[in-house]
Amino acid sequence: MKKSFYNLLKGRFLVSDDAFKNWRFIIFLSFLALIMIASSHSVDTKVHKIAQLNNKVKELKSEYVDLRIKVTDIKMESKISKAMENRGLKPSETPPQIIKITSKE
Repeated sequence: MKKSFYNLLKGRFLVSDDAFKNWRFIIFLSFLALIMIASSHSVDTKVHKIAQLNNKVKELKSEYVDLRIKVTDIKMESKISKAMENRGLKPSETPPQIIKITSKE
């Protein structure tokens, strides 16, 4: 047990006669580690991008609500009549008349 542990620490498994199998396995594990690191970085980038987009969506929703309130306020009849009084227009005092057309066939 003690001898095999020292051989492991000294790296004898890398220079022994059957070291080629060990090197292939080590290279394979290194390749897998590189793939895992690249995947991790890709996921982190996507998570940050999603967080930024969610913040932007929240901002746009609040801006939409604010603008909708302003437009609703501007479209009120009282606001329109005040704006038109400045131009010399005022609401009609007589109600509109309904015109009915009957065709003779």
